[in-house]
Amino acid sequence: MKNWAGNLGYRAARTEHPSTVAELQALIGAASSVKALGSRHCFNTIADTAGTHVVLDKLADEPEIKAAAGTVRVAGGLSYGVVGAYLQERGYALANLASLPHISVAGAVQTGTHGSGVGNASLAAAVRAVELVRASGEAVRLTADDGGEFRAAVVGLGALGVITHLDLAIEPTYAVRQQVYVRLPWERVLADFDAVASDGYSVSLFTDYTGDAVAQVWRKVRDDTPGAERRADFHGAPAATAAMHPLPGMSADNCTAQLDVPGPWLDRLPHFRLEFTPSNGAELQTEYLLPRGHAAAALRELRALAPVLAPKLLVSEVRTVAADDFWLSPSFGRDSVALHLTWKPLQPQVEAVLPLIEERLAAFGARPHWGKLFAADAAALRPLYPGFDDFRDLAAKHDPTGKFRNPFLDRVLYGA
Repeated sequence: MKNWAGNLGYRAARTEHPSTVAELQALIGAASSVKALGSRHCFNTIADTAGTHVVLDKLADEPEIKAAAGTVRVAGGLSYGVVGAYLQERGYALANLASLPHISVAGAVQTGTHGSGVGNASLAAAVRAVELVRASGEAVRLTADDGGEFRAAVVGLGALGVITHLDLAIEPTYAVRQQVYVRLPWERVLADFDAVASDGYSVSLFTDYTGDAVAQVWRKVRDDTPGAERRADFHGAPAATAAMHPLPGMSADNCTAQLDVPGPWLDRLPHFRLEFTPSNGAELQTEYLLPRGHAAAALRELRALAPVLAPKLLVSEVRTVAADDFWLSPSFGRDSVALHLTWKPLQPQVEAVLPLIEERLAAFGARPHWGKLFAADAAALRPLYPGFDDFRDLAAKHDPTGKFRNPFLDRVLYGA
């Protein structure tokens, strides 16, 4: 079995599909090496194992709305697209979504995945409770009242257990307008990044770092806010006159509706439509998150690397993420800018350039997205996370035999 991008094959000796939590508990309790496998949208080996893969596609009971609490309880293996449709039919919504609605809820929050918006934290920030099965086979439920246990487990990299269910914060449904602008001058971005990034509920910049202008700006605005209608000009960028795809030369048919047409949140906040194969497929991805105050300086560094990056890039997306308090979240404790690079399927060449990028961004405290390609190991990552050692201590406490460990976790947590 391969991941979604096809750049790696999993080594699992067997794959199990438990249909109840009790069955999952028995499988994990008896296994010597086990990992959960979600939508397979990670580009590295975070979910790999030589032992048993558990896939929770049969553990997919219907979401349960708890109106009084303002939450919905969902099975971790469900995709955001499925959860979103369920909520929309009942008049509810999530505050934010990632660019792809196809990804599983558990996999997304475990890796710190996010959407965009200066006021929008990562998808993990919506979690109000998490239910997981420990290495011992014990099933536990954690909330914010559990302190560090909860703040470690939500963005847990699969190291603390297999997530079965989560409670997510919900709100009344809302409509969003999606507007695309082209050729945003770099001088405007670098002169006042915050003005550009905050001019919308969600703002994404698409570029290859060459030339004098950012190729595309995707602005998403809630229809219930003043000034939601499309403007002719966005900080010097004219409005697009036709629907566009972020990747040059690709049809916009699989993208969510643009051109300022209002629509439900779940059909506008993602870039791509649930009913189509997401994005490009044959690609690789890397992303680094660093304090938003360093955005202009970091973007200048990547522009200086454009001759090296552009030949390997399909496109780079620049987004913002509000701070959260999960120990290993890439946006822990700081409002962040996220520099996402979608590469051509040239893995040796991409891996060769990652140390150079990380060296250029090191001065800004750049943290990599846990589910994408990066070069850093535990020695480089440990200083970036105040809760790093506490997380390792919890992993040792709850998984003393290393049942959930694999070579990826050995590298990024232990330096082995």
